[in-house]
Amino acid sequence: MELTPKQRQHLKALAHPLKPVVMLGNNGLTEGVLAEIDQALEHHELIKVKAPIKDRELKEAVFETIAQQTGATKVQQIGHVLVFYRPAKEPVIRLPR
Repeated sequence: MELTPKQRQHLKALAHPLKPVVMLGNNGLTEGVLAEIDQALEHHELIKVKAPIKDRELKEAVFETIAQQTGATKVQQIGHVLVFYRPAKEPVIRLPR
């Protein structure tokens, strides 16, 4: 899903007060972690994921894998935290046009 700048700005504002829902641990990105992220996206639509990985390229690869595997859109990345959005079957968040 491609977001317009206005939609991205709206989602960033909604995500600002949120705390990370899922945090990657020492085992990295496992099937269990992906399942938790998928479930969180289904329930919340907009989530933060924290991955304390020092290697920038590895962190980018992990975030890209999460987006591909869950069908989510990357909204914003600040340091080790990334914001993902995926509309639910019955969306709660209304995006501007």
